[in-house]
Parts: sequence; structure tokens; C-alpha cells
Amino acid sequence: MNSTKEENMHKSLGILVTGLLVSASCLAQGSLVGTYKLVSIKAEIDGRLRDDRTKPPHGYLMITPKYYAVFYTWQDRKFGTSDADKAALWESLTAFAGPYRTEGKKIVISPDVSYNEIFNGTQQTRDLEVNGKGITLSSGPRPYGRDPSKKIVLRQEWERIESVNCHPM
Repeated sequence: MNSTKEENMHKSLGILVTGLLVSASCLAQGSLVGTYKLVSIKAEIDGRLRDDRTKPPHGYLMITPKYYAVFYTWQDRKFGTSDADKAALWESLTAFAGPYRTEGKKIVISPDVSYNEIFNGTQQTRDLEVNGKGITLSSGPRPYGRDPSKKIVLRQEWERIESVNCHPM
């Protein structure tokens, strides 16, 4: 079957547009791809600034072209042997991972594994600011994972410690 010049041009244009759409998605997320170290967390729970921590937080965020994984601990953690100590350790960590997408200045994560089952199968939306040294993630009022009857507003600053090529091949 012979294709006309016009049909060939339409096919070529379709391939070009598809390639550009795939590349644009990778480029948009490519600026995020890498490993980050947690610099600071500011949390408001039911409108009150949580300022009971004296040491800096610890944590890492890893973003690949398709997946987002975060693990961090609040400050002032102590080794736990009693049930109360272990519960306090649980209260001082956050961890979840899953696929993500970007929507303008937002990142939407769909956790499929989490330290707290309340997050699995949900969509976690964060406001996203990309700067020269890292990213800032902020969330508007949302249920507090440790007590869903309360609302939390969270702002996290992350410093990039490793960049990754979006096209590793």
C-alpha cells in the first residue's frame, strides 16, 4: 500500500508530537530527579506552631522519573525500650513511597507503601518550589496522620545532594 506525501507528513508529525510530549514530561520531572537531604520542617497543628523540637530533623527524599520515596524523623529521638519509648519513636517518623506526577507548581504522590496505612491509596498533594539548591514542599491544611481529627500545615526544605540524569541510557 502506497502512502501519499500528505499521509507521511501526518505520521511524521504525530511521531514528533508524541516524542515531544514524552520528552517534556521527563524534562518537567527531570529537574526534580535526584536525592535530597532534609534541611528544615515547620509544622502547624490546628493553627499552633509545633516548636517543641530542639535538634534538626534527619531525612532523605529520593525522586526518580517515576517514583517518590521519603523517610524522615523529627528531632530529639531517643532509643526506646519501653512501650512508651517505642510509641514516641513511632510518632517521630514519616515514610512513604509511590508513583507521582507534577501538575504545574504541585506534586501529587500516590503512596502505595507507608509507615501509616492512612496514606496508602490516597493522593498526597504538595505545593512545590524548585530553587537553585533544592526544593520546598508545602501542604495546606490536611488531616494530621497521627490524629486525623486535627489539621496540619507543613513546610519542608530539602537540599539536593545528588542529581540524576533523566535519560540514563
